[in-house]
Amino acid sequence: MKILIAGDFAPSQARLAKQIEDKKFTEVFSENVREIIKSADFSFVNFESPIVETGYKSIPKCGPNLRCTQEAAEAVRYAGFTGVTMANNHILDYGSEGLNWSMECCKSQGLDIVGVGVNLHDAEKVLYLEKEGKRLAVINCCEHEFTIASETEAGANPLNPIRQFYAIQEAKKNADYVLVIVHGGHEMFQLPSPRMVETYRFFIDAGADAVVNHHQHCYSGYEMYKEKPIFYGLGNFCFDEEGDNADSWYEGYMVKLEFDSTNIQHTLYPYVQYKEEATVEIINDTTSFDENISKLNAIISDPIALRKTTETYYNSTVKVIKTLYQPYDNRILNKLYRMHLLPSFVAKKKWLMILNYINCEAHRDKQISALKTIIK
Repeated sequence: MKILIAGDFAPSQARLAKQIEDKKFTEVFSENVREIIKSADFSFVNFESPIVETGYKSIPKCGPNLRCTQEAAEAVRYAGFTGVTMANNHILDYGSEGLNWSMECCKSQGLDIVGVGVNLHDAEKVLYLEKEGKRLAVINCCEHEFTIASETEAGANPLNPIRQFYAIQEAKKNADYVLVIVHGGHEMFQLPSPRMVETYRFFIDAGADAVVNHHQHCYSGYEMYKEKPIFYGLGNFCFDEEGDNADSWYEGYMVKLEFDSTNIQHTLYPYVQYKEEATVEIINDTTSFDENISKLNAIISDPIALRKTTETYYNSTVKVIKTLYQPYDNRILNKLYRMHLLPSFVAKKKWLMILNYINCEAHRDKQISALKTIIK
């Protein structure tokens, strides 16, 4: 059984949005990309933007509210994908209306859907697929942002290792192979955090045969853990954005997994997307890509190196994090504060309290509930 997984598809702006609306799908997906996608028995792409009609209201959140038109579902099918993962941090950007219409549009194209639902019970359902007497189970979840389903509200299946453990256990009883696809990680950082490594390895320990991650807008490395593959970031698959972006924004890879009774083979297909040319095109000379993947894999395999590299990244974000807790509420004031031209209103004692409220599970639960009440 051959399974192909691709990263984030978000036809929400710039050149890509216009191409999708005009149904110029041949411009978006090069022929070599489509051939690779269609070579798999089942193939999934992360459907990052909800399909929105006139009158749909965006939800209150930080960060952009992405949207696309119903032609996006048609484009996914044209590219050759058989299914979409929808557990991500944007699929509820236009509320349950946007989510429900996205699901309807994808179903109308014959696409399998996993990772979302009308409530938490529905969103966490395992997707089962069969081919030539073999059965594949797909579990899709995402880190907690503004799209998470609850017991009574629609949304995405949240990352919860305890609940995923039971889902994997169920899947192992009912399928030959179990694939877990997670949406999460640090944006524009090409390595997993130690927490991600620990969690994804736990999924393998629980019985998963492979774990694949996306979200970071850049690709990461991978490892073989107990002879099972874990891919820590595929990068953007098809995500056009105006403005200057790091080179890593435009590069990614699809991964094909081949399951059989004895082992799991994998093949990477690196590509460049929406850089100079408005298309997704397979890279023929992979020398630079191979070298970079090897470097990332070496760090992932070394716990000390990974922790040091992650801590260096975290240290680079300190000023931005501190700004969140200051009373300055616009870009100019925030900039002046980071330049030390405006005072801090948070004393060390309060920083200790904030740390405790974030670090302690009980305090964190209480803080999240209170913030939701305040926002409402």
